[in-house]
Amino acid sequence: MKEIKNVVICGAGLMGKGLAQVFSGCEDLKVTVQNRSERDVHGFVRQNLEQLRDKGIVTDAEIEARLSRIYFTTNMQDDAVKNADLVIESVAEEMETKQNLFATLEGITRDDCIYATNTSVMSPTEIASKCKHKDRVVGAHFWNPPYLIPLVEVVKTADTSEEAVQAVMDVLTKAGKKPVLCKKDVPGFIANRMQHALWREAISIVERGIADAQTVDDAVKYSFGLRLPQLAPLENSDMVGTQLTWNIHNYVLKDLEDSHVPSPLLQENIGKGKLGFASGEGFLEWTPEKIEKCRRDLNEYLIRMIYGV
Repeated sequence: MKEIKNVVICGAGLMGKGLAQVFSGCEDLKVTVQNRSERDVHGFVRQNLEQLRDKGIVTDAEIEARLSRIYFTTNMQDDAVKNADLVIESVAEEMETKQNLFATLEGITRDDCIYATNTSVMSPTEIASKCKHKDRVVGAHFWNPPYLIPLVEVVKTADTSEEAVQAVMDVLTKAGKKPVLCKKDVPGFIANRMQHALWREAISIVERGIADAQTVDDAVKYSFGLRLPQLAPLENSDMVGTQLTWNIHNYVLKDLEDSHVPSPLLQENIGKGKLGFASGEGFLEWTPEKIEKCRRDLNEYLIRMIYGV
């Protein structure tokens, strides 16, 4: 089985820099970030690690050690790229950009290099379409922020080899992630399919005048949302019993939202310039202070959940 020692991340946006932080935690890995222009990867990673240091999770020495394992280059022909065992792309969410990147990398990297796409919605099979060695392409969907959210969805394309899948799963586990295998390349993979089914119903409840947006969010936060990290849907179904699950579904499913197009309420909000954080109003109203608090509280919550502090 192939062992991954050299990881290259193409793209130094928020996700790319976050991935560098993830892999920097492995003492035996070399992490290279390749980007077309200069980016302050070390400053981003240092700031995040210092937040963890302030909570006693890492030490100053550990911060310096992790930063020392991150190398940055703007040169696609760099030796670090040529010798990569695994390349993870985190470039613009544009199909042709991703396709061309992997096709270009095939002419630069070793013949056994594995390519992973961090796309959250696009088909890894389609992204691999310009590659000669499609068996070495997988999906690796990290969730934002990647240095805190444990889950990574490893997506098998129609051509991905079992060896490539296992190598990626192994290195993710080594990096402290929780990799899960998506056996089929389907839109939304696993978690986003469930997340957006919930969003569709939540938006529908507002659209149909059943409850306002704040009430919908409160209903999630103060009921099943509290227990989801400990009691997942299928565990819950088994707990209450398959018969009860069937009885409930037999009664309620016919009334749930099953539209295959986005809600008209979304289009209405877009037309009114209600774009969420970007405009200060979406389903809810957002001041700069509320936006900052929401983001800060999310990170604090994730740190408490993961590290217990």
